[in-house]
Amino acid sequence: MLNPSPILQTAFGFWNSKVLLTAVEFGLFTTLANRRLTGAELADALQLHPRAVPDFFDALVAMKFLDRDGNGPQSRYFNTPEGDLFLVESSPRYIGGILIMLNARLFKFWHDLPEALRTGKPQNEIKHNQRGMFEELYSDLPRLEQFMGAMTGLSRMNFEAFAEKFDFTPYRTLCDIGGATGLLSTEVAKRHPQLQCTSFDLPEVEPIAQKHIAATGLTDRVSTAHGDFFKDPLPKADIITMGMILHDWNLEKKKHLIRAAYEALPPGGAFVAIEALIDDARRENVQGLLMSLNMLIEFGDAFDYSGADFREWCTEAGFTRFEVIPLAGPSSAAVAYK
Repeated sequence: MLNPSPILQTAFGFWNSKVLLTAVEFGLFTTLANRRLTGAELADALQLHPRAVPDFFDALVAMKFLDRDGNGPQSRYFNTPEGDLFLVESSPRYIGGILIMLNARLFKFWHDLPEALRTGKPQNEIKHNQRGMFEELYSDLPRLEQFMGAMTGLSRMNFEAFAEKFDFTPYRTLCDIGGATGLLSTEVAKRHPQLQCTSFDLPEVEPIAQKHIAATGLTDRVSTAHGDFFKDPLPKADIITMGMILHDWNLEKKKHLIRAAYEALPPGGAFVAIEALIDDARRENVQGLLMSLNMLIEFGDAFDYSGADFREWCTEAGFTRFEVIPLAGPSSAAVAYK
């Protein structure tokens, strides 16, 4: 018998999303770190109206984001293991920064998805005659560092998986393009002592990267370089990586970056793009397809792509061999060899 439940579950999905995003914005999981609080105590700590109790907290319990010992007003709420690991701000695995950005920016911009689909134009700050996201971020160093911290939480699992799964044996140098805090370079360097790594980004980013690299104790093998990857040649290296970079741009600029990577590599070198790569048949990777719609909302002509797309563009640039390495969740590393 046909069942409408999947339709309804997706249609009402924004309810679930907004509850979780609001909980992270309020610091609920951080408040519960190593604590168990009654609903009244938790509401008081978060400065919530009594009407929020118990619905808000129990909804999070039902969604498996919180746990509770017992029933009734005297029961106590506490974090699940996942909540402790990923949603407590002091955790090295914290991913709440990206959730705060989703709540503050993208939730409202996605309301205008119909207009984006009809016009092909961005629906973010630019629509309201404000500066674009990157222009705004790069004008304010503390805000830029906060944004990069948010993205670090999202990227860490993929970069760790890449560092574990890719065969680095033949190589001695790596340059990560758009390296932000230097996370990919440091994760690779931790595991592969033969490698010298460089994190390349705009001049405004370099001091942020240097601070993060110094904190890992890897400054002897991880350095920084700065420039504009659309204007300047990329640093030479055996491996060129781009983590969540190619999808930010239209096809012309994607091809420019691929050609720049090809020119920076020696024969046998590897170009690696880490993204929520869409499956070739475009039937399975929901996250990759939704990410591509998000690129429409953010930038208009930017889009995500499949491994087959990547192979086609890289073949045009001169690369001769290809593979796709599954990483964490919906993400993969698309690799092209020169």
